[in-house]
Amino acid sequence: MPFEEFDRSRLKILPLSDRVSDLGLDIMMDLSDPAPPFTNKNLDILAEKICAAYSNGRPVILLIGGHVIRSGVGKYLIDLMEKGVISSIGGNGAVAIHDLEFAMIGRTTESVARYIKKGQFGLWRETGRVNDAAVLAQKEGLGFGEAVGKLIHENPEEFPHGEYSVLAAAYRLKIPFTLHIGIGQDITHEHPNFDAAAAGESSYRDFLVFARKVESLEGGVYLNIGTAVMGPEVYLKALSMARNIAVQEGRKIKLFTTGVFDLIDLGTDPGREAPKTDAIYYYRPYKTVLVRTVADGGASYYVRGSHRETIPNLYHKIIKGISE
Repeated sequence: MPFEEFDRSRLKILPLSDRVSDLGLDIMMDLSDPAPPFTNKNLDILAEKICAAYSNGRPVILLIGGHVIRSGVGKYLIDLMEKGVISSIGGNGAVAIHDLEFAMIGRTTESVARYIKKGQFGLWRETGRVNDAAVLAQKEGLGFGEAVGKLIHENPEEFPHGEYSVLAAAYRLKIPFTLHIGIGQDITHEHPNFDAAAAGESSYRDFLVFARKVESLEGGVYLNIGTAVMGPEVYLKALSMARNIAVQEGRKIKLFTTGVFDLIDLGTDPGREAPKTDAIYYYRPYKTVLVRTVADGGASYYVRGSHRETIPNLYHKIIKGISE
């Protein structure tokens, strides 16, 4: 049945210069900044596991949420990519949006409460450049994340703050930055220039790139940072695919380490699955990343804290470890 569809041509799209942005480059932390006070034994263990993976040529794979970019810790991730510690990194659509806006205007993040009342939330012209990257990806056979990184890296006049872009750095360093979108979940999907076919194709290509990386996860590390749904679900499906191939080839993917970084209180034993009567059972990073996928020999660690605390401290512990 041909149901009526929303006509996006009727939308009023305003320039980013008209938007009040809540975050600026002043939140960006520098590598020389002292790490904020933070103590967590699991952070020490994860740093050791990451250093061991690095020394043994095993992958360190990250999936992150948009708040990681918004927290201003991008330079730490960029430096770890430059040093060859991070093998692959990925995120949801919000990651690309905040990364691109920081690179373009040095500001990002709008108040939902302010702009949803006016029907203007997310409808900012320049942010739609993310959609242009999806079309570029489809045209050139790139992944979505690679195309966003290429757009930022190759157009410094349009993105004068590109040195803060994690996606541009990944493109420059030829490290996969995969984007895993859910259509209808990102503000760029409101825009008239959103091409669902291009975005879907390039994001699925990224999923296959990610799954290929997971094939070599044995002896490596997977970190789920600030993503409660996308990260655990993408990782779970990719791991199933990778293990399917490993079984056929007489290999196993079970001796690896996972880590979750978030703010949720997971109790005293996050390595043991909670009963269904406990609401925390339905928190995907808990049961998927910390319990089920490492139940046959792997190890998992939970680090509770803000990204501005955990990421800098992890970074400095890794740098000290690989230098020794």
